[in-house]
Amino acid sequence: MDKTSIPHPAAWHLVHTKPRQERTAWENLERQGYSVYLPLLRVSRPQRRRLTSSVVPMFPRYLFVYLSPEQDNFAPIRSTFGVSHLVRFGDLYALLPDAFVASLQNQGNEQGVMEMREPDPIPGDPVVILDGAMAGYEAVFSKYIGKQRVALLLKIAGRQVEIETGRMAVRHT
Repeated sequence: MDKTSIPHPAAWHLVHTKPRQERTAWENLERQGYSVYLPLLRVSRPQRRRLTSSVVPMFPRYLFVYLSPEQDNFAPIRSTFGVSHLVRFGDLYALLPDAFVASLQNQGNEQGVMEMREPDPIPGDPVVILDGAMAGYEAVFSKYIGKQRVALLLKIAGRQVEIETGRMAVRHT
């Protein structure tokens, strides 16, 4: 029995997209009637004394499409705007377990976006100062001082000095 006669069940396939065109590929594949999933993350980062957030693909340049080899035509996927190709290993398409995709889908909010935030530093963590006179300097996180301030250990003139700054003015290195 050759490979083409072996029945394959419907499964999630991995699609490689063109650079920064995950959303374009997703929209165009959905418009063609394919079941598509693009895992998205809301990433929060401190920037200039405040927390900024953006929604980005969890796996840059990849999305998932649910296909049945017996019912779906794979050919239009290759020529879809935003798509580079279906990922293959030799003659076999890259398949994702249903449980893996379901787990990702269940972690998202009502818009399907998963929340992700940079973890708070703990004492001893290396950090970089983002704002103020010491912007760009590396320091060691010492402790929290209330809700908005932190203490850092900074090496100045050969000795370690404790300084205070705003909580949003530091991030992990």
